[in-house]
Amino acid sequence: MKMTKLLTTFLIILVVLFAGCRKDDYVEKIGVCFRVIATDPMNVERSVPYAQIVSATFNAKVDPTTMDESSFTLHQGSTLIVGSVSYTDSTAKFTPSAPLLPLTEYTGTIKSTVKNTWGNGMQADYVWTFTTMPQIILAANPIIGGTVSGGGAFAEGATVTVTATPLAGYTFVNWTENGSVVSLSPSMNPNGMNAPNGATEVSASSSYQFVMGSVNRTITANFAVVVLGNYAINLSSSPAAGGTTLGGGSFVENSLKTVTATANTGYTFVNWTDNGVQVSTNSSFSFTLLGNKTLVAHFLINTYTMTASGVNGTVAKSPNQTTFDYGSVVMLTASPALGYSFTSWSGDASGSVNPLNVTMNANKVITANFTLIPTYTLTASGLNGSVVKNPSQATYLSGDVVSLTATPAVGYTFTSWSGDATGSVNPLNVTMNANKVITANFTLIPTYTLTASGVNGTVAKNPNSVSYNTGAVVVLTATPAVGYTFDSWSGDATGSVNPLNVTMNANKVITANFVLAGAPAGPGNLDLGGAALYTVLSKTGISTTGITSITGNIGVSPNSATGITGFGLIMDPSNQFSKSSPSTLVSGNVYAADYAVPTPANISTAVSDMETAFTTGNGKTLSVITELGAGDITGMTLAPGLYKWGTGLLISASGVTLSGAANDTWIFQIGQGMTVADGAHIILAGGAQAKNIYWITASDAVIGSTVHFNGNILSMTLVSVNTGSTVTGRLLGQTAVTLNAATVVLP
Repeated sequence: MKMTKLLTTFLIILVVLFAGCRKDDYVEKIGVCFRVIATDPMNVERSVPYAQIVSATFNAKVDPTTMDESSFTLHQGSTLIVGSVSYTDSTAKFTPSAPLLPLTEYTGTIKSTVKNTWGNGMQADYVWTFTTMPQIILAANPIIGGTVSGGGAFAEGATVTVTATPLAGYTFVNWTENGSVVSLSPSMNPNGMNAPNGATEVSASSSYQFVMGSVNRTITANFAVVVLGNYAINLSSSPAAGGTTLGGGSFVENSLKTVTATANTGYTFVNWTDNGVQVSTNSSFSFTLLGNKTLVAHFLINTYTMTASGVNGTVAKSPNQTTFDYGSVVMLTASPALGYSFTSWSGDASGSVNPLNVTMNANKVITANFTLIPTYTLTASGLNGSVVKNPSQATYLSGDVVSLTATPAVGYTFTSWSGDATGSVNPLNVTMNANKVITANFTLIPTYTLTASGVNGTVAKNPNSVSYNTGAVVVLTATPAVGYTFDSWSGDATGSVNPLNVTMNANKVITANFVLAGAPAGPGNLDLGGAALYTVLSKTGISTTGITSITGNIGVSPNSATGITGFGLIMDPSNQFSKSSPSTLVSGNVYAADYAVPTPANISTAVSDMETAFTTGNGKTLSVITELGAGDITGMTLAPGLYKWGTGLLISASGVTLSGAANDTWIFQIGQGMTVADGAHIILAGGAQAKNIYWITASDAVIGSTVHFNGNILSMTLVSVNTGSTVTGRLLGQTAVTLNAATVVLP
């Protein structure tokens, strides 16, 4: 259970760390988001020591090349504090060159330029502030009048005791603040008159105790010269923090004087002594002054008892003593007995913090309350399988985590949990908070058949079984008979990979196709019919600009000869065809639907044959290779075959190579347009011929400038060939064909 909680906590920390990483132009590297996780002092901490070494801890090791005095700085206002920076693993330290000033706010900054050893930087500068301790400065007035002790740096809220001790010939008067000339204490100034400069009297006791505030204080102990002929009464407290005294000063002989001792909180007055001899046990002591007196008021710190106990558990005290001084802190730790849990404190304490720190300021009786932890049963089972509990016990305590593992019987698979659990996670962690009955559900694994065969060859299955479980993988190996070669798969498989891995997810029938050895590779030629007589054939028009050269015939139907522009047509006397002028534009004849018979019927048949070839070529599916190069075949070498894309096709300047024998064929089924970039070459290798290549496009076929193109283009729309390009093949466009200083050669 403890391990599960630790893993859960770790995962939560990872999610928080990753979620905090920057997502803008930041290039994230391996590791968690780099950040500061702790500082010393903490942000807005007060009462920081003057000799503090400032540190920052990161969640990963620091790259030492990014941590120095420029990336870790300390300021007091706008003033940069001089210091040195050091680092160890994931902690950097700034050591000021001089002590920090009292009660001053400082600002620490870790620059975002700091990186971890993975190269990750922080998203922004990390900035925090802290304030140093206030200071008590003590002074004696006059300096030769006496000594003072107890000053220095103190945390806000601390109890401070300062002590003044007069030297010979002087007597203590009082403590003052905010002035150098003091008012007299009541014992020295019975009329209660203040000093001319308005100094504030803060205490008339030589032992002055107070709680440190959030300001620096300068406090002066004032001493007075013993008047000639008078005697001095000097008072002090033992210990100094035990209490205060009043009544000291310089007085005439035989006068009746009263001194008073008042215990501070947590102390009790004991007695007065004179040179170590007890003179009174009353806190208010009167006597006739016959000479100089040095009286000490003695105080004893109060002690208290602590009784801590609990039923169904124990309570440990640290320190474990019979009595405790006032103000001491006792730590109580409650430990429950087996089967119980600690719930709360009662008596002289409350809440549920454990361990508990108790400050002793009275006798205390504290009880730890323990509650019985409820226990629960867990029944886990399944039909056609088994369930294992870990740990396997009759009962479990509330909050225990039990791991359930479902194991199916042969031929079955685990599918889900039901009852007091849901889902399909396996193993399943169950937190016990009630009696639970959980069922593991198992389902029969479906089986499928695989029939694999071929004519003029055999197909082997591995493994060779009557049926297969869902998800099983079967390897089919096609072996051709003598004189034949394996060509492709059909039925419930495609392509020509051999051996072929088949994943069983349904009944399958697969055929291996074998062809005579030496037979041409590829999908076979398309029957162009009458369209084969034309180098360029269009339904709407053929146009040229610049110096174009076409070897073979061109024709337009159903449009008339007006759709043929730029060729300077000269009608033949038969009116059945025309010639270009100059004759180098078209080496053959030019035909149009409005010429004399039999031209209209012949060219109409040629256009119909062109459309039929387009449909036939686009409908082939045997051994098709799909989406090669995601529509970009630049730089590839393609074997004979049937290729298909649902998108357009791009051939960039690096071109493409078609490699095969003289009678091998290629058909390219292009779901959108085809673009051949300027300068591209369609290279034929191994004896491949342009007449056996078919580029079938559902949209425009655009040939760029200075392209060397091979193959027949059958376009449902436009065919465009640009300046300086050469095409060895036919341009068969179902809308228009445009040429710009291009060369087209009938293959």
